[in-house]
Amino acid sequence: MQFGERVRELRVQQGLTQQTVADRMSVSVSYISKVENGKLHFGDYPSEKFIHKLADELKADEDELLLLADKVPASIRSRIRQNPELFRRLAQMDRRSLKALEKSLVSNK
Repeated sequence: MQFGERVRELRVQQGLTQQTVADRMSVSVSYISKVENGKLHFGDYPSEKFIHKLADELKADEDELLLLADKVPASIRSRIRQNPELFRRLAQMDRRSLKALEKSLVSNK
């Protein structure tokens, strides 16, 4: 799922119009429309601060929205800095190996 699609889905789930979200975010309704339709240019893309506020307004998971917007949440960025080699190895794993790792992590909860 793309960032804009998820924003639209969350907005609709909350029963909000684009105008309501725009008013609460102090942006234009056309900006919210562009966000939802993925029609933003590089310089217009939402900042982390905007995404944080948007997550609050939509009662959404901020980390999910940040990741969908191709922004690494601060908590994950911190972990990567603590152990970059581990994350390099994770990035190199094939899908099957990642699924096996995920399954083992979930079963250890």
